[in-house]
Amino acid sequence: MSDSKPQVKAMLICDSVITEKGTEKNSLIGIFENINAKSFPCTHFSLAVYINFTDALGKYKFRLELADVENNMIIGHGETLEIEYKDKLASNNLAFVLNMLKFNRSGKYEFRFFSNGEICEIKPFNVKQI
Repeated sequence: MSDSKPQVKAMLICDSVITEKGTEKNSLIGIFENINAKSFPCTHFSLAVYINFTDALGKYKFRLELADVENNMIIGHGETLEIEYKDKLASNNLAFVLNMLKFNRSGKYEFRFFSNGEICEIKPFNVKQI
């Protein structure tokens, strides 16, 4: 494992991430900051979290957690296998897809991005009743 902590340059929530074969370009579809629900509990069927980072050198395992801030309860997560990076200056991308997320209430939530067990970035968002 590496001692170097990646520096997150972008962390975006969207409906999906499409990676073009050949060019490896990413298209983020339906970027959003909040989820609106008519009633609770509600289920959000699928979302993606796109993360762009640099300063990665060595081997890493990444984890993304979705937490209910008020209750400090993890309601969704994803993780990678070990990935090795050889160029600290390179720009790197990850996309996590989370399915069937159940929100029991309106309020504050956050995505927590970890590398090798250490928190790198937090992305807050709200779930609102409409």
